[in-house]
Amino acid sequence: MTEKSSDNIKLNETKSNETGQGFDHLRDEIDRIDKSLVKLIAQRLKVTKEIGEIKSDLGLALYHPEREAELIKNKRSYAKELGLSPDLIEDVIRRIIRDSYKSQNAQRAISSKSESKEIVIVGGRGQLGKLFGDLFEKNGDKISVIEKQDHLNSEECLAKLKKADLVLISVPINVTLSVIEKVAKVLNIHNPNCILADVTSIKNQPVQEMLSQHQGAVVGLHPMFGPDIETFAKQTVAVCHGRLKENYQWLLDLLSKKGINLVDVEAKTHDDLMSIIQVLRHLSTVAYGNHLRHEDIDLNKILELSSPIYRLELIMVGRLFAQDPILYSDIIFSDKNNIKMIKRFIERISETLSFVENDDKQSFIQSFNETKEWFGEFADKFAKESNHLIAKAGDGGGIL
Repeated sequence: MTEKSSDNIKLNETKSNETGQGFDHLRDEIDRIDKSLVKLIAQRLKVTKEIGEIKSDLGLALYHPEREAELIKNKRSYAKELGLSPDLIEDVIRRIIRDSYKSQNAQRAISSKSESKEIVIVGGRGQLGKLFGDLFEKNGDKISVIEKQDHLNSEECLAKLKKADLVLISVPINVTLSVIEKVAKVLNIHNPNCILADVTSIKNQPVQEMLSQHQGAVVGLHPMFGPDIETFAKQTVAVCHGRLKENYQWLLDLLSKKGINLVDVEAKTHDDLMSIIQVLRHLSTVAYGNHLRHEDIDLNKILELSSPIYRLELIMVGRLFAQDPILYSDIIFSDKNNIKMIKRFIERISETLSFVENDDKQSFIQSFNETKEWFGEFADKFAKESNHLIAKAGDGGGIL
């Protein structure tokens, strides 16, 4: 090494050291600020936990959309005053709020104003059954479980059913109707005033079966979420009213107090909508995953070259294949009427493919614009909402 080269290396090292020394104190300041932020968040969560305890004691709802909307509005306004991005502050606040709901959801929510109920969950050791069992237990209710190996006319099962205020059916779709029939026969003899409800993802047949087989109150529920949720706040449950709503109003009130959004819908309408929301979406996702497998795609290479929006799409495909295939097969195979709708979807795929095969860009663009017009203002609304998800997907895969 020449003397000149040695001098250049020393000079570069000196500049590097000087540069580091020039902002090391700023890095230290950032570390101190970050620690302060963490402490403040911890203090906030402690306060929200106390609020949750008070809400539980008073029997108040966990989630107040008006209060949250006002809070977000005020914080966005304050961010503007400080020259900060309102979107940044809203993202931070919403994430903190979500963790607050999670903390409050974990609390035992016994209200001095509520009366303890006797609840039997048929299929209560399944994932969804356990989830609702946990909800009821935290409300101070007494939970009993009946599983498929239990005999309904056994002394133990009869004892549970005779004193039940609510029997909740939480079993696979393919056995729901037979279970309803068997349970209803026992209830009609021993506990006709009991509420009979189910949480199956199809509603028309189960609700009709409960109404025809059971003398008492009936309600069909469809939780639009899986058993892996962290909090009930902001989740949705479809409610298909059957009979004697006044008898099960306490159940709806409890779900509302946990922050669940209840959507009233006729059972037949529910199933028609689910053919789009669940059946078509799940089938398309399964088919797309199968296509990737048969094309022998290297997922690592796809991820390296993926835009954030495609990464999101791939995440949702992979998420489905991480779950139980029986669940999805039950949903997709639940109603033969879904086949007609699926065939119409395939016809529209073929029509769109024909535009490409015939190099007919004009027809493609015309079809695109007609669909855009059909979406109307929702197109721009969905674009804005998706921008937040895309940004998170671009943060080093932070949403995984």
